Amino acid sequence: MRNLTLLTDLYELTMMNGYLESGMAEREAVFDLFFRKTEYIDFALVAGLEQAIDYIKNLNFSEDDIKYLKSLNLFGPKFFERIKDFKFTGDIYAMREGEIAFPSEPILTVKATLFEAQLIESALLNIINHQTLIATKTMKITQETKGGVAEFGLRRAQGPDAGIYGSRASIIGGCKSTSNVLAGKMFNIPVSGTHAHSWVMSFKNEIDAFRAYAKLYPKACILLVDTYDTLGSGVPNAIAVFKELREKGYEPIGIRIDSGDLAYLTKAARKQLDDAGFKNAKIFASGDIDEEIIMSLKSQQAKIDSWGIGTKLITGHPVSALGGVYKLVAIEEDGVLMPKIKISDTLEKMTLPGFKTVYRIYSEGKAAADLISLREEKFDTSKPLTIFHPVETWKQKTFDSYEMRELLVPVFIKGEQVYKVPALEQTVKYAQKGIDEFWEEYLRMHNPHIYKVDHSDGLYDLRKKLLYASKK
Repeated sequence: MRNLTLLTDLYELTMMNGYLESGMAEREAVFDLFFRKTEYIDFALVAGLEQAIDYIKNLNFSEDDIKYLKSLNLFGPKFFERIKDFKFTGDIYAMREGEIAFPSEPILTVKATLFEAQLIESALLNIINHQTLIATKTMKITQETKGGVAEFGLRRAQGPDAGIYGSRASIIGGCKSTSNVLAGKMFNIPVSGTHAHSWVMSFKNEIDAFRAYAKLYPKACILLVDTYDTLGSGVPNAIAVFKELREKGYEPIGIRIDSGDLAYLTKAARKQLDDAGFKNAKIFASGDIDEEIIMSLKSQQAKIDSWGIGTKLITGHPVSALGGVYKLVAIEEDGVLMPKIKISDTLEKMTLPGFKTVYRIYSEGKAAADLISLREEKFDTSKPLTIFHPVETWKQKTFDSYEMRELLVPVFIKGEQVYKVPALEQTVKYAQKGIDEFWEEYLRMHNPHIYKVDHSDGLYDLRKKLLYASKK
C-alpha cells in the first residue's frame, strides 16, 4: 500500500497547525461522512471501505514528507514534533461495503483528536466518494440488465487509480467481470474481453481475421462483427467460422456488436444466427451504453444477452461526483463531548449534531425505514416504535412487529483495527442480499418511492435545541 499521508488538502494541515498553536489539537471531536441528495442520487451503494482502512493503517509522515512540508514555510516546530511519529489513535465506525445508504446518513463516523480527525478528511472523501459513486452507477445498470455486465471502462477512466478502483467498485455494484487486467490481478476479479476492430482490419479480409481468432481461442470464441457491415458480412462470416468450429468439436460463444442501431441489428443478427442453427450463440452489446439506453433497448425487444459497458459506468455519468461531505458534529469542551450543528438557509446543508448511529427497521421481512439516532439511545423491539418525518412531523408511522439492525459497525477502536475485511466475493454477496431487502419501488431508476429516513426523538430534540440556541 502506498503512503498516502499527504493525500490531503493544504487547509487540513494548516488547521492542524492552528489547533496545535491554539492548544486545541488533543480535544476529542466527532466527524460524520455522508452524502447529500442530488437529481440523480437518491440512494447509494457503499464502497471503498477496504481502501479507507488501508489508508488509515498506513498513515505516517516519512522523512521526505516532512522535508517537503518544511519547504512550504507554513508550519512551526510544534507541528513537526507532533507529526514525527504520527499514528491514528481514534475510533472509526462505518457502514459495510455493499450497504445501501441514503442522503444525510453517516456512512462513516470518526471519533478522534481534532488533529487526527482533520488530517484524514480529504483522503476518506476521495476514497469513499469515488468508489461509492461507481458502485451506485453500476447497480443502476445491473438492475436494468438483470446481470450479465462486463466493465470495459479502463481507457475512459479519469486516470489509473480511477480505472483500478472503479473496476473494483463495479464488481460490488453487480458487474461479473472487468477488462482491466491489473484490477483482475489485484482483487481476484474475473477478466474478460474479445478483440478490437483493429484485429479485423489488420487482416486482408474479415473472415481471415475471424478464422485466426477462432483458431487461437476455439473454446472462447466471440467475434466482433461490426467492423465493415454488421448484417451484410460480419454476422454471415461469423456463422461460416462457427460452422467450421462446430465441425472441429467446439461450440462458439457468440458475437459482439459495438455500434449502430443495437435494437435493429441485434434482432436481425439473432434471426441470422437462429436460422443457421446457432440458437445458443450469445449476442454481446457494447458502446456508449448506460441504464437509460438499456431501458430503451429492452422496450424495443433488442436481442442482447450480455453487455460490455465502459465510459458511462467508469465515470459515473452523468454525475461527476457523489457529493459526500465530512462535517464536525461534536467536540470536547471542558472534558465533555458537546454536539455541534452547521446551520444554513438551505435545509439540506444543515447538519445533524451529536455522536450518532443508524438503524434499519425491518417489517414483514423487508427494509421499511431507517432511523438516525444518538448513539446513547436504546430501543426495545418488544414495544411499538413510532417514527416521524424530520420536517413534516405530522407524517408518522408506528411499527408493532419489527426488527432493527445497526448499520454502523466498529472499524477502528483506539487506533486498532477491529473489523475483519471480507473477501470481495463476500462483499458482492452482501450487496446483493442488501438490495434484495428493499421493495423494488425504493431503488427504481426514475422517481423512486421515498424511503423513510427519520430522526429519533433524542436527535430531533437535540437539533431543535441547538437551532433555537443559535438564534439567541
